[in-house]
Amino acid sequence: MIVSAKARVAGVMGWPVGHSLSPRLHGFWLQHYGLDGAYIPLPVQPDSIEQALRALPKLGFSGVNLTIPHKETSMKVFDKVDDLASRIGAASVVVVHEDGSLEGRNADGYGFIENLKAGAPGWNPAAGPAVMFGSGGAARAVIVALVDAGVPSIRLANRTRSRAQGLADEFGPNIEVIDWDKRSEALDGAALLVNTTSLGMSGQPPLEISLDALPKGAVVTDIVYSPLMTDLLTAAEARGHVVVDGLGMLLHQGKLGFDAFFGHFPEVTQELRDFVLAGRGK
Repeated sequence: MIVSAKARVAGVMGWPVGHSLSPRLHGFWLQHYGLDGAYIPLPVQPDSIEQALRALPKLGFSGVNLTIPHKETSMKVFDKVDDLASRIGAASVVVVHEDGSLEGRNADGYGFIENLKAGAPGWNPAAGPAVMFGSGGAARAVIVALVDAGVPSIRLANRTRSRAQGLADEFGPNIEVIDWDKRSEALDGAALLVNTTSLGMSGQPPLEISLDALPKGAVVTDIVYSPLMTDLLTAAEARGHVVVDGLGMLLHQGKLGFDAFFGHFPEVTQELRDFVLAGRGK
C-alpha cells in the first residue's frame, strides 16, 4: 500500500467499529491496485455523528462508509442525498466533495443484488414472489433493491408485525405482511427467500423455519456472514437449493464507496473473499 502526504483518506464510522471488515476490504484493494490511500476505522459515538461528519472536509477525508448505528441518524446532516438513499431512508456512503459539502448515498441494495447475481447467476427477478424475514435497516435497502430489480411481490414477515406493516405502508402495495408464525407456509410458490434478521448469526437465537413448502428452484440467501453458512443456508443447500451467503453483499457494496473515495472501481474476486474471511474475529 502506498501512503504519501498526498494520499486520499477514507474510513468507516460506527459504534462500535472494531468488528468492521471494511478496513480489511478496502486495504486489500488499495494494496492490490497500488493506490496512494488509507482507509481507517473511526469509532464515533451516536451523539457525535454530526460533529464527526462535519469535520471530514477539514481533516482531508474523501469520504466514509457508515455502519450501525449511523446509517439512518446521519441523514439530517448531509447537504445532498441521492435518490436511492432518500428512498431507503439511510446512507451507507458519505462523499466529501471539493467544496466541502457532504453527500449521502446508499450502496447496500446494490451490494445485495450484485451478490445475488454472482452467487445465483440463473436467478430471474420476475420468476415469482420473494419471501423476506426482517424489518430493520437492511430490510429497507433489500426491499427497494428487489422492487427496482423487478420482483413482482414481496411477502414480509417480522417478529414484530407492526414494523413489517410500517414498511408495507411506506413501500407500496406489492408488499404483503405475513404473521411471523405463518412464515413457513408463506414459502409456498416463492422464487426467493431472504433473511435480513440477526437470527442464525453467531451468538444469536436460531431462525426456526421449515422449508418444506419452498419450491426446489427457489434461491435462498442470508445477509449474515458469521457464520458464513448459517443453519438456513445449510438446510436449503441440503434440499438442493442454490444458496448465497452474506459476505458478498459486504464486498460488492464496498465497490461503490471505494470508487467514490479513491477513483478506481474494484473487482470482487475469490482472492478478496478469502482475504476478508481470514480477518473475521481478529
